[in-house]
Amino acid sequence: MEDILDIYALPYNPDIPVICMDEQPHQLLSEIAGPIPMKPGQPRREDYEYKREGTCSIFIFTEPLKGWRRIEATERRTRIDWATQVERLLTVGYPHAEKVRLIMDNLNTHTIGSLYQAFPADYARSLAKRLEIHHTPKHGSWLNVAEIELSAVTRQCLENRVADRDSLNSILTSWECNRNKSGKPVDWHFTTHDARCKLKRLYPIL
Repeated sequence: MEDILDIYALPYNPDIPVICMDEQPHQLLSEIAGPIPMKPGQPRREDYEYKREGTCSIFIFTEPLKGWRRIEATERRTRIDWATQVERLLTVGYPHAEKVRLIMDNLNTHTIGSLYQAFPADYARSLAKRLEIHHTPKHGSWLNVAEIELSAVTRQCLENRVADRDSLNSILTSWECNRNKSGKPVDWHFTTHDARCKLKRLYPIL
């Protein structure tokens, strides 16, 4: 926990940006009967029945101090999918960064080994050398700013049924553009000192 909090306390450095990453599954659903549009004195009404159209995985990356986000729905959440997303982060999002500090949970796909499964060894090594990975502790996902962003996009965009991944990505891209246009950074206040004072139960008694 303190490792993550110390990183959040670092000043902004464009050469070594701090990026938070998270992912979540999402169910694709289509309507059996079309909704009845709203009219004066009556809200929009939807039928409770729906058809399952499969699932996908939503990946999100965010740079808290810059107020930048990138989000995309992929068909699956395999090691290859994670490696592809990270490669895009390094080569498209931050091609000139010396190193990227990547904060994420300790999922079994979130490893350097995934890069070697997705790319030739030399290229995987070149990507790995530009990564400084920091895992959030078990039951400590609240420390990941990307999870806060996922919560925001879920509340703001994903309450209605979406039948296919292309439509979902169109919605996510629109949200990403609007969110990035504001450029609002995350003002993180909880520090290592606060943790030692307020979460004493997590520390050993000497």
